Amino acid sequence: MADLQVSVVSADAELWSGAARQIVARTTEGEIGILAGHEPILAILAQGEVRVTTTEGEVVTANAADGFLSVDNDVVTVVAGDATLV
Repeated sequence: MADLQVSVVSADAELWSGAARQIVARTTEGEIGILAGHEPILAILAQGEVRVTTTEGEVVTANAADGFLSVDNDVVTVVAGDATLV
């Protein structure tokens, strides 16, 4: 199974980046789960958790708001105006 390359950034710093199996985030349309091979998408983040499951099985959680999530060719970028690791 292919991996995702994920970056979670806030307005002033990169919070986490690396290889992941899955990412789940809350958008204005509802919660979305992303796996390798996902169609390209650009979604507006709603205030809530972004959960990244790493390739080692660890779950990295961030609280994020005011931003977007972009997926293209197994590269996921989460950009939030306000985000902190939990």
